[in-house]
Amino acid sequence: MKRWFKSLRTGLSIPWPAAGAALLTLAVGAFAFSAVLVYAFQSRSGGSGGIFQPADQTDPLAPGGIEQLPRLGPDTTVELTPWDGVGRVNVLVMGLDYRDWSSGEGPSRTDTMILLTLDPLTRTAGILSIPRDLWVSIPGFDNNRINTAYFLGESYDLPGGGPGLASATVEALLGVPIHYYAQVDFSAFIRVIDEIGGVKIDVPETIKVDPLGEGNTKTLKPGIQTLDGALTLAYARARNTPGGDFDRAQRQQQVILAIRERILSFDLLPVLIAKAPQLYQELSGGVQTNLGFEEGLQLALLVAEIDTEDIQRGAIGTEHTLFANTSEGASVLIPLSEEIRELRDTLFASTGALGPLTEGTPAERMAAEGIRLAIQNGSSTPGLAADTAEFLATLGAQVVEVGNADQVYAATTLIDYTGSPHTLKYLFDLFGVLPERVFFEYDPASQVDLLLILGEDADPGVLGSSGNASETVPC
Repeated sequence: MKRWFKSLRTGLSIPWPAAGAALLTLAVGAFAFSAVLVYAFQSRSGGSGGIFQPADQTDPLAPGGIEQLPRLGPDTTVELTPWDGVGRVNVLVMGLDYRDWSSGEGPSRTDTMILLTLDPLTRTAGILSIPRDLWVSIPGFDNNRINTAYFLGESYDLPGGGPGLASATVEALLGVPIHYYAQVDFSAFIRVIDEIGGVKIDVPETIKVDPLGEGNTKTLKPGIQTLDGALTLAYARARNTPGGDFDRAQRQQQVILAIRERILSFDLLPVLIAKAPQLYQELSGGVQTNLGFEEGLQLALLVAEIDTEDIQRGAIGTEHTLFANTSEGASVLIPLSEEIRELRDTLFASTGALGPLTEGTPAERMAAEGIRLAIQNGSSTPGLAADTAEFLATLGAQVVEVGNADQVYAATTLIDYTGSPHTLKYLFDLFGVLPERVFFEYDPASQVDLLLILGEDADPGVLGSSGNASETVPC
């Protein structure tokens, strides 16, 4: 394989656009960028797709770093975040929600978001899966699930469209630049997997998958097996396992590495280049990207030299989020900035952390967040809210309201109005709040940022004090 790449360096002549477009695809395919494998057949690649630059260059994962950006409009100036051709390059891969895609009724949401990173200097790479239900700040819009960013960018016809706004949202979340994006549809993905003869997957346990179409449910048994394009897509999309989307992220990364193994093991790059004209005709309508030929060629000369053990894998999962519910009853994931930042640094920092972690203990990080906290007593224990307020005040918390709840609550409840990850996490752990009792009701006009309602399950012992409140103030 490396000998073939050396011949390319020494003057192998391949006509453009047919083989040139293929090289772009193969560059990333060799690195195992599963969905990206198809996108470079896109003739519209020109390096001007549009990525929103973050307005605030401070680290968005530091306390107070995520700010609501001005509402964007069709005249918004958009600048591409350029890759310098030498440093780390990041590619955001997106797959669309099948329900939206198949209906054909307006813009889609994203069903899959995977951030791929390559460091040419250290010959290392990383794969980061981002769950679609992550509740984030979308530049120019209110907080929402991260999968709606693509929909909003397309619906409002913003510069860069859906890929641009989705990339801007991921940039704001992680604090790393997105140099390129690729959005791929299902038919293009299936076609490429079939073209390379399927991929070998070690299925860990019995799983039911649903290839596109009606009545196609299949059961995959445990063990190593070669899956065709339709079954590979169904395996990567399945979420009917106990871990739901988190399990699915692991399967998708498994597929990515299986594609890499297939291409490198069978020396498929020259074969695919020979078929470039035919594949281009079939796939050019199924992908959208801003990756140009020269950049893709550079990647092609780099990615085949990365060893499998030098590809880091990560996913934003249960340890990086809190389960919550919106006021409409929808389930979402509240990102925990400190935990996500540590994961980010593992994948994206070649030498050390990208920036210092927020210093201090969890309590000190809560205090540094400086949010306006309201506490209500929803238990039958007199003075519990006042005791809690006194305890948290000694830690530096800004308690602006203490009172009684409108009723007795069986379980302690947290309601976040503006986004307070450090305080939310500290109180969640302190009182052992049940995940189903965490709610996010975004309201930038709220007089408080976070409301803690102490329920019957709240243990006063965690405060390290007995009741000190006045009997005339039962809260």
